[in-house]
Amino acid sequence: MRALIVSFGRAMLSQLHVRMLLLTLLPFLLSLVLWGVVLWLGLQPLIDSLQQYFVVNDMFGASGAILNWFSMGMLKGVLVPLIAMWALLPLMILTALMFVALIAVPAILEHVARRHYPQLARARGGSWTGTLWTSLWCFLVFAALWLMTLPLLLVPPLNFALHPLLWGWLTYRVMAYDALSEHASAAERRAILRLHRWPLLAVGTATGIAGTAPTLLWLGGVLSWFFFPLFAGLSIWLYVLVFVFAGLWFQYYCLEALSRYRADAATASAANATAAAEAPIRA
Repeated sequence: MRALIVSFGRAMLSQLHVRMLLLTLLPFLLSLVLWGVVLWLGLQPLIDSLQQYFVVNDMFGASGAILNWFSMGMLKGVLVPLIAMWALLPLMILTALMFVALIAVPAILEHVARRHYPQLARARGGSWTGTLWTSLWCFLVFAALWLMTLPLLLVPPLNFALHPLLWGWLTYRVMAYDALSEHASAAERRAILRLHRWPLLAVGTATGIAGTAPTLLWLGGVLSWFFFPLFAGLSIWLYVLVFVFAGLWFQYYCLEALSRYRADAATASAANATAAAEAPIRA
C-alpha cells in the first residue's frame, strides 16, 4: 500500500510539470487528425448501415419498449447515432493508448529514470514491437468485453462498476509492459508482473475510474449527438491526459519494484555465496 501511495504522489507532482503537460499535445493532435478524417469519411455510412439493420430486423419496436421501460423513450429518435458513437469509443481509446505508448511513454521513462533512478541498469527486455503487439491483443479482448457490456450503458450503476475494471485491466497490461520494457529483462518483467499483479491492477483500476470521465460525455442523449464533434475532441484529450498520468504512475511503481527486486536478488545471492563459502569450514 505504501508503494502505491508514494508512486501516486510522485506521479501527481510529475503530471503538473510543464513538460508532462506539453507531452499530451502530440498524441492528442495525432488522434484528433486521425479521428477527424475517420468521422468525416465513415460516420454517416456507419449510421446508415445501423439504420438499415434496425429497419430490416424490426429492432426499433423492441428497443423502444426497452427504453420506455427505463423511462428513456426520448432517446428512440437518436438511438442509432448513439450506438454508432458508443461503438466508436473503444477505437478512440485504442488510438489514444497507442499514441501515448509510442510517443509519450519513452519521454515519461526518461523523465522518471533520470530524476529518481539514474543508477538503475537498463536490461532492455522489451521493444516497440512488443508494445504494439501487447496493445493490440489486449485491445481486442477489451473491445469484445466492451461491446458485450454496451447495453449496460443504460444502467449507470453497472456501467460505473464494470467499465473501470475493463479500463483497469487494459491499462495495467499495456502500461506495465511499457514501464518495464527499457530497464527490466524479459525474465524480470515476467517476475514483477507476477509478484505485483494485484497492486498493478489496482493502479489500472484507479486510472480506469478516472477514465470514466470522458465516457460521461457520451451519455447525454440528444445533447451528446448535437455536440458530437466537441465531445469527441474533448474525450480524446481527456483519454490522453489520463493515459499520461497512468504512464507516470506505472513508471514510478514499476521502477521502484524493479529496484527492490534486484536488491533482494543481490542480497539472496550474497547470502547463498556466504553459505557456500562457510560450508567447507563447517565440514
